[in-house]
Amino acid sequence: RNNGPSRGSASIGLRFRDLDGQETEVRGLPNEPRIRNTRWAPDGQHVAFTHETINKIELWVVEVGSGQARRLIDQAVNAAYGAPFTWLSDSRTLVVRTIPEGRGAQPATPEVPSGPVIEETEGEAAPARTYQDLLKNAHDEALFEFFATSQLMKVDVGGGGTPVGGPALYRSISPSPDANFLLVQTTHRPFSYLVPAYSFPNRIEVWDTDGTVVAEIADLPLQDKVPPGFGSASTGVRSISWRADAPATLAWVEALDGGDGRAEAEVRDRVFTLAAPFSGTPQAIATLPLRYAGMIWSEDGFALAIEMWFATRQLRIYSVDPDDPGEMETVFEFSMEDVYSDPGQPMSKRTRWGTSVAMTADDGRTLYLSGQGASPEGNRPFIRKMNLDTGETEEVFRSEAPYYEIPIDFLDVDEGL
Repeated sequence: RNNGPSRGSASIGLRFRDLDGQETEVRGLPNEPRIRNTRWAPDGQHVAFTHETINKIELWVVEVGSGQARRLIDQAVNAAYGAPFTWLSDSRTLVVRTIPEGRGAQPATPEVPSGPVIEETEGEAAPARTYQDLLKNAHDEALFEFFATSQLMKVDVGGGGTPVGGPALYRSISPSPDANFLLVQTTHRPFSYLVPAYSFPNRIEVWDTDGTVVAEIADLPLQDKVPPGFGSASTGVRSISWRADAPATLAWVEALDGGDGRAEAEVRDRVFTLAAPFSGTPQAIATLPLRYAGMIWSEDGFALAIEMWFATRQLRIYSVDPDDPGEMETVFEFSMEDVYSDPGQPMSKRTRWGTSVAMTADDGRTLYLSGQGASPEGNRPFIRKMNLDTGETEEVFRSEAPYYEIPIDFLDVDEGL
């Protein structure tokens, strides 16, 4: 009825609490608020959220300094497929999914099927996992398109918005750190009755913030032939995102083994980057023997490439230079099941754009790690600092009985306090 999720809880109020413990109640909230998707602006001066009514979802914002809430736009928000809005790093602009104007009534359930459901094979084996809640017929396809189609709008925190692009099945919208571009992923036909929507064909483009296509990165076909098994992956561009340490540089991974985890291969994945204006040749920055499991970027001339292999529970982290790729250096290698030997996860900090990068000290030579600290006496959360040149570690903090303390952040990173 309101073009949003059918499950999940909502909040019924908002208040701010400063570090001295003083609370400020947010004023101007709608009657009987049902608040979801609470998101801080990167500069911390505003908080945006959605308010659910019976028939529509609204976009609201709170000014932190005054505690005053107000509705931003008249258009109804579409929260049925993907995050309903995202902040740009300028902390003044949001990109919002709205219900297209003049959409009309939802497709009616046909009293008589228009024909049989026909599924064809092409004479090749394509084993797949079994999923629930899939599309089943042409009417399901029509309903999916009706509810999931959005019109993007660029909305100023002061109020008012302008359309960006046209109505489409927007899978993902990700602004570049410098707020000049949008990474736009769009689902399109043909759909499938065998795999979920995230495996449907996916067009990946870079737009400017007015909706003009700057570059097409890939148009991926239906991913209905991904080999089964936890070591397998789709072919082509996957896990695409913005480099957190650069103003506008894309990073993604591609399988080198056909995506088949059962195949013998010396290398499995390769990580690429491509900087604005996105017209050059992608640069390979890391070639991984195991399956890609993420990147941690830093502002100190290195990045951490993570790989893992489910069958052996093996995990490795390499240090790479994303701007001048060379030989990768192994930082960690351990079993994910050996919790006693877990060295900890790299801690993060916020950049000026609001992105997350590795927390470092000593001009990037020291990396901070946090972990649960599993031991025979139970978990003892810790923080360590690691010298990336020598590999030596020093424990900065460890929770001691009878307390169970979890460190959250540093007051002084360089001093380790």
